[in-house]
Amino acid sequence: MPAPHRTSLPIADVVIADEFWSPRRETVRTRTIPHQEARLRDGGMFDALLLKPRSHDDDDRERFPIFWDSDVAKWIEAASYALASQADPELDAAVDKAIALLEGAQQEDGYLNNYFTAVKPGQRFTDLGDAHELYCAGHLIEAGVAHYEATGKTGLLDIVRRYADLIDREFGPGGSCEGGYDGHQEIELALVKLYRATGERRYLDLSLRFIDNRGTKPFYFDVEGERRGRAGYFAGREDRPFTPRDQRGREYAQSHAPVREQDAVVGHAVRAMYQYSAMADLALELGDDGLREACERLWDDLVATKLYVTGGIGSDPSIEGFGKPYDLPDHTGYAETCAAIGLVFWAQRMMILTGEAKYVDVLERALYNGVLSGASADGTKYFYGNPLASDGTVERSDWFDCACCPPNLARLLTSLEQYVYTADAEGLWVNLFVTGSARFAHAGQRVTVAQESGYPWDGGIAFTVTEAEAPLPMTLRLRLPAWANGAARISVNGTVLPYAADRGYAVLDRTWAAGDRVELHLPMDPTLVRADPRVRSAAGKVAFQRGPIVHCVEEVDNAAAVPRLIVSRSGELRTEHAEGQDAIIAEGLVDGPAPDGLYSTEAPAAEPTAIRTVPYFAWANRGKGTMAVWVRETP
Repeated sequence: MPAPHRTSLPIADVVIADEFWSPRRETVRTRTIPHQEARLRDGGMFDALLLKPRSHDDDDRERFPIFWDSDVAKWIEAASYALASQADPELDAAVDKAIALLEGAQQEDGYLNNYFTAVKPGQRFTDLGDAHELYCAGHLIEAGVAHYEATGKTGLLDIVRRYADLIDREFGPGGSCEGGYDGHQEIELALVKLYRATGERRYLDLSLRFIDNRGTKPFYFDVEGERRGRAGYFAGREDRPFTPRDQRGREYAQSHAPVREQDAVVGHAVRAMYQYSAMADLALELGDDGLREACERLWDDLVATKLYVTGGIGSDPSIEGFGKPYDLPDHTGYAETCAAIGLVFWAQRMMILTGEAKYVDVLERALYNGVLSGASADGTKYFYGNPLASDGTVERSDWFDCACCPPNLARLLTSLEQYVYTADAEGLWVNLFVTGSARFAHAGQRVTVAQESGYPWDGGIAFTVTEAEAPLPMTLRLRLPAWANGAARISVNGTVLPYAADRGYAVLDRTWAAGDRVELHLPMDPTLVRADPRVRSAAGKVAFQRGPIVHCVEEVDNAAAVPRLIVSRSGELRTEHAEGQDAIIAEGLVDGPAPDGLYSTEAPAAEPTAIRTVPYFAWANRGKGTMAVWVRETP
């Protein structure tokens, strides 16, 4: 058995009372979750659980979406996390009603999927390649665990356990689908959560079987791209010549090779993130070095060649996934909100697995930039993809036919407590800087540490031991963000102290008593960022960053359309704070009118101007206009 490992603190043991995050989380609780519930009801998602398609017309039945169960499940999960941090009788009742619908839709043997019950009865587990059947099951399981942990109620947990038991029988040794696996990964990480909530080892073993089956019998595409085969994997026609299209199809669902042999992130970005999250979980629970090493290889490939400066991932809209190395277009880049959320999931698990802060650095980049940009300031409009440049036509939508991103964003922000701290036998790890407190047990004592911060706008963060029954030897680890370039300063009880750094954390190992206070100061100077020269879309351009926040330039704040702006290489940068957020002001030029005619030997005149930025997450809240993260730099 592996040694005891780091764990996230439960939501109930973390308090968030933060000037940056609390208003956003309140918007999610009071506006986003009710808005999403209304859209799910108006769109027929809840009615689908009555197992009655919108009409009995055959064509309409075929349009009955295959993934609706997952949208309802993610909404329940988000609402459950909200209930864990704040009582809300009306929301609690709404969740109970949704759970009652799921209970009514569950079949006698535990099966629970409205599409294959109401639209295609008798065809369950026959098309795992593209039918999202186990994907939906995974989200239901996650919702069941979240609701149980938030409320103590077992109704939904019992429902999903019956379904998981059926899946275990069908996909286990001797089952009708033995050797199969899902086309859209999700159930693998959900089963680990179910194992942790129940202690039932069979759920962990089932997750491992799905992971180990992957790539042993890859998904098959014929010449028209049609998926074939029982349980959605390769079956029959083995003599057909292998083609590049087959490889692309297999890479799309990360089934091109056994997972332990994979060394490059490819295919659909969300599927990849969910798979890698499960691999990291299993590596931790089982002490599996093969899975850990695969995760580390895949992480290195992602961060070195396929990660947007905003923390977005997945540049190719044709597959909602990864392009070639360094192929990170700005206008046409996809960077799906769900993919950035999935990166947060994976990064957190990698930190827990390894204790390395570099994973939280990426988590933070994705969270503050690529995730938050996915919703409007009022929490009721959404981006599916998050481009890094706009010609003025891009705006958020009220909803989507494939509505995976809105409830995914809601469930992440309502569970933010789980990402701030990690605890182990030695003490407390601080990963994110969020005002509030953490309560945990150490050496038989209850300890509470309060955090005060103006982050991400201010680099001064303080930690106070507010509860400790007696002086207590303990290690406190504070993340040293990579963007701070090693310039952090730490004092304890007013005295600046040298500190040891280990894997990106400042290590404060001492005997603590109630009232002890630690102050961490991080430099927050605005800076210009330049991309690897192989990223063609950013060649000759710069991006703006201050602390963890990546900025962009919007036309509404400037003297001309963004493509006409040029940042001065030698000019100073300054910061203004207004309306609750920073703006960076840079010296620059604006191109004059273009010369007459299509071509000219003369360069257009340029006039001095001040270039003003806005945090990338806040763009597209003030009407349409051009926008860019990467802006031209004076040669």
